[in-house]
Amino acid sequence: MTQPQNGNNTRRSSSSASDQKVTRKTWMTLAILGSSLLITMYGETMLLPAIPDIIEEFNISYNTSSWILSAYLIAGAVATPVGGKLSDIYGRKKMVMTIMIIYIIGIILGGLSPNITFLVVARVIQGIGISMFPIAFGIIRDQFPKEKLAIGVGVFSSMFAAGSVVGLALGANIIENFGWRTTFFSIVFVAIGLWFIIRRFIQDTPNSGEESQLPEPDISHDLANKGTKVPKTRNKININTKTIDIKGTITLAISITSFLMVLSYSQTGNIENSQITAFLAVGAVSLVLFVIIEKRSDSPLVNLQLMTNKMILSANIILVIAFFSMFTVFQTIPVLVRSPEPLGFGENVITAANIQLPFMIVFLLFAPSSGFIVSKLGNIKPTLIGSIVSAIGFFSLFIYHSSEVLVATNLAIIAGGLSLMQVGGFDIILQSTPRKFSGISLGMTVLFNLIAGSVGAAVAGIYMEANQVFVNDVIGSFPSPGSYNLIFFTIALTSLVPIVLSIFIRKKLPLLSSL
Repeated sequence: MTQPQNGNNTRRSSSSASDQKVTRKTWMTLAILGSSLLITMYGETMLLPAIPDIIEEFNISYNTSSWILSAYLIAGAVATPVGGKLSDIYGRKKMVMTIMIIYIIGIILGGLSPNITFLVVARVIQGIGISMFPIAFGIIRDQFPKEKLAIGVGVFSSMFAAGSVVGLALGANIIENFGWRTTFFSIVFVAIGLWFIIRRFIQDTPNSGEESQLPEPDISHDLANKGTKVPKTRNKININTKTIDIKGTITLAISITSFLMVLSYSQTGNIENSQITAFLAVGAVSLVLFVIIEKRSDSPLVNLQLMTNKMILSANIILVIAFFSMFTVFQTIPVLVRSPEPLGFGENVITAANIQLPFMIVFLLFAPSSGFIVSKLGNIKPTLIGSIVSAIGFFSLFIYHSSEVLVATNLAIIAGGLSLMQVGGFDIILQSTPRKFSGISLGMTVLFNLIAGSVGAAVAGIYMEANQVFVNDVIGSFPSPGSYNLIFFTIALTSLVPIVLSIFIRKKLPLLSSL
């Protein structure tokens, strides 16, 4: 009796090991879709070193310059949940290819920009390309075994940094030698080639015939490390996956844009108080309408019931803070480096890129290993460790940012922490969401992150615009040293929240298991 039983166990173990194996086809899918993320992030970061050049050429304020990032992110924020929903309806591969075409059009228009308005519009079109992220995540999730999913997420996330590295390094050299507009054209043919590769090699996995009701997200894998059993909940969330929330999309876009208009222009003196009040009113009304619409919609952009899950909500807050901090730094560092001494470092565009490269390189090297760490330790501990490390880096950046070496070193520390935070946070959401609704859930997550990034860029612009001084023998005014202190202190304080939240999650896990 015992021998056959052992044999059965052996066969089950063998089958389980086979199920956990990552196939060559899966790795190829990851490489191709990771490349789409790479070129999208290249398009985002290639312009960062040129922000001071664009400010000077178009004669715009620091607040207005934040729209170079914010417009890209807002468009992505609005398009991402819509793209995720459309991918659930029509198929992920079709949506990736469609979005890629839109992105290519935006790139071409960006290279032709004669003024800031045209450039912002082009960046809006490019921003739609961000909605490829959750769709690509969904394809990868379908093909990776659950036990190996964190590894796939880590490798995929590393493409974020890889695109940033290429964008900064190559973009800076192109800007220095050929001008910032040429950076757009440098990626057009690469994007077109990738489109044909996706069409040829990527195969979409159709949704399995899961229930049209969404079970309460499962957190058992997080509790497994503690040996805690989690009873399945009977709560259901009704979702209509065949319609798109157009009203919600419109009200969300109006809300985000209105509030950012207030943030961007409240310090410029180019807008009257009555106009600020009008933007605030429009934003507030649109936000209230958005919440009402989402509660009543059968197909919401943001499923409020899903977001009440403690695991998903907490992970989203952690990721939001990570993106807010990251894009606040992205908007600030190029101006600090290229402003004349003694207000800045007085360096050129290539130096501005080189100072930010350690951040991108560490993220590139550390993100894949973060995936392995999460796959071994679960996702809560690495998220907590990453939150602590990034907070140390942000406080160090606040205290020590008087030289290029100090700034670059602190950015590298921050990158190590953020990579753990992001991989851990995304893994919590991926593991807590039923496969059928991965597009919806990840769409919401990226939506929140991109809104946070756009706010971060705007906040940096506000501080720099509100604290300017003149330099002898230099035409124009520049942000004062105090503005950088305010920016870095703000994100340092904000970085404490993920630490508190991660500790709270760990303490609450045993309580969640008894519900």
